[in-house]
Amino acid sequence: MSGQVDDLLRLLDLEPLEVNIYRGQNRDIGTGRVFGGQVFAQALVAARRTVDDAREAHSVHGYFILPGDLKAPIVYFVDRLRDGRSFTTRRVTAIQHGQAIFNLSVSFHIAEAGPEHQDAMASVPSPDSLSPELDLVRSMAARIPEALRPVLTQERPIDFRPVTPIDPFNPQRQPPIKHVWFRSYGPLPDDPILHQAVLAYASDHGLLGTALQPHAISPWARNVQLASLDHSLWMHRPFRVDEWLLYAMDSPVAAGARGFTRGSIYAADGTLVASVAQEGLMRLRSV
Repeated sequence: MSGQVDDLLRLLDLEPLEVNIYRGQNRDIGTGRVFGGQVFAQALVAARRTVDDAREAHSVHGYFILPGDLKAPIVYFVDRLRDGRSFTTRRVTAIQHGQAIFNLSVSFHIAEAGPEHQDAMASVPSPDSLSPELDLVRSMAARIPEALRPVLTQERPIDFRPVTPIDPFNPQRQPPIKHVWFRSYGPLPDDPILHQAVLAYASDHGLLGTALQPHAISPWARNVQLASLDHSLWMHRPFRVDEWLLYAMDSPVAAGARGFTRGSIYAADGTLVASVAQEGLMRLRSV
């Protein structure tokens, strides 16, 4: 599946149009609109293109304004807000059809040493003992609506392996906690921004679904409207996305047709490398 990894890297290789302006293409993952993780990752790449020295992103915050059109490219405008001695700040606006669909704020920091501590990683089965999510989806292909079947069962750039798989056609009530191992299906170049961007892309996968678990609601249900409203990512330490990472997710609250979710991302040795938070729309409607 390394071809899918190459496709993802091409997706992140934005076309420069002018100073501080870039254009990106889209990939359909079956939602009918641009995947939030894609625009989040592309905006991060656009911001990094305007940082000249060795500073890596540590704090990234995005707001989803309008659904993205899969048939139209996305243009990214970067505002160079500040270049300080230790920190660099950028703001990115993603445009389609003359309208802003997404806004990103990102801070870059030079490498510095300081005090360290972290939460411990949960004890879960190793990824080698688990089935790829794609295999699980393909095993239920006959139950997937025919129009969505080719997209949902297509090859993927990232191998997600859930610790406790969920049947989307027969969801059961369970606590809002989820653990998923993931890594790219093939090796990536050493450039840190590529690993950060692929992590940003992966961090939006399945996160909001954690908030549905206590209600036995399937993310594929026709009577539920799901959409990311905002997404925040903090990267604490260097990492590689072509090596196994554990994504530990939970949802402490859902209210007002919105679900709030959090995530901690660990390297296989237990090092906490990134943290995530997201609020998403969880609207039930009659069909």
